[in-house]
Amino acid sequence: MVKRYVVALGGNAILTDDPTAQAQEKALETTAHHLVKLIKAGHELVVTHGNGPQVGNLLLQQLGSDSEKNPAMPLDTVGAMTQGEIGYWMSKAFTKAFKENGIENKAVAALVTRTVVDKADPAFQNPTKPIGPFYDENQKNEMQEINPTWVFVEDSGRGYRRVVPSPIPSEIVESQAVQALVESGALTIASGGGGIPVAKENGLYEGVEAVIDKDFSAAKLAQLVNADDLLILTAVDNVYVNYNKENQEKLEKVTINQMKTYIEQGQFAAGSMLPKVQAALSFVEMTGKSATITSLENLGNFLETGSGTTVVPN
Repeated sequence: MVKRYVVALGGNAILTDDPTAQAQEKALETTAHHLVKLIKAGHELVVTHGNGPQVGNLLLQQLGSDSEKNPAMPLDTVGAMTQGEIGYWMSKAFTKAFKENGIENKAVAALVTRTVVDKADPAFQNPTKPIGPFYDENQKNEMQEINPTWVFVEDSGRGYRRVVPSPIPSEIVESQAVQALVESGALTIASGGGGIPVAKENGLYEGVEAVIDKDFSAAKLAQLVNADDLLILTAVDNVYVNYNKENQEKLEKVTINQMKTYIEQGQFAAGSMLPKVQAALSFVEMTGKSATITSLENLGNFLETGSGTTVVPN
C-alpha cells in the first residue's frame, strides 16, 4: 500500500564535524541514499530538516560583517536563507540518488516555508532552543560582551550554546502548496528548521525572532498534508527507558498513555529525546495514526519489519 510519509531529519543527517558546504553536501548524499528506499517502495515523501547549527553559523557570519552599508539580517531572514541552502543541497543529493537507483521523471521541490506562532507564547520569555556552535566559558563571555542580549546555556557538558525562543507551531502557511506538490508526484522538502517563524497580524505575516522545533513543526505539517505516518529520524534505532542503565529497556510499539507515563517519570532528556517523543505524541493524538522514532540507518529495517519505536493510539 502506498503511504505518505513526513520525515523529520536530525542534525546528524546534515552536519558532521566539518561545517563546510562540501562536507554537508556529502552528508546529505548519504541521507538521500537511505531515504530513497521509501521512494523505491512506492511511497510519497515530504522531508523536513533541522537548521540550528547552520542558523547559528550564518548569524556569526552576518555579525562579523555587520555595517551600515551591509547590515546583518534578522533571525527569521537567516532562517529563510538556511532553508534555501539546505534545500538546494538536498535537491542535489536526491537527484543523484534517483540517478543511481534508476528512478526517472521524479521531481524534487524545495519550498521555503513559514510557520505561524503566537506572540503570546510563553516561550518568548524563556528561550530554550540551542543554535550555532559550542563555546568554552571564555568564548561564551566574549560573545556575551559583543551581544549582551544573547542568552547562553551549558549544554550537556559539551560547552555553552546560544538559546532563542522556541514557540509551538499553530499553522504551516504553505501546507496546501506542499500537499499539491506531493500529489503531483514530487518529493517535497519543506518546513526546514521548523519553518520561518511568523506571527499573524491584520491578516498578514510578520517574522519573529525565534527558532521552531523541527519535530513539532513536522508533526503539524504531517497533520495538515494528511500523512499516513510521521517518521522522526535521530541517532538511535529505538527510544529507551532507563537509558544507559543496567535495566534499560528498548521501546517498540507504545501507546499514547504509556508514553505519557514515561514522560511523567522523567524518562526522556529535555532538549534531546523528549521533544521527539512529544512531537510523535502530538501527531498521533491529532490524527489517530502512528508515528515512529528511529535512525536513518535503520530505515530499511523499518520498511521490512516495522523496526523502531512506534507510538500508536490507545
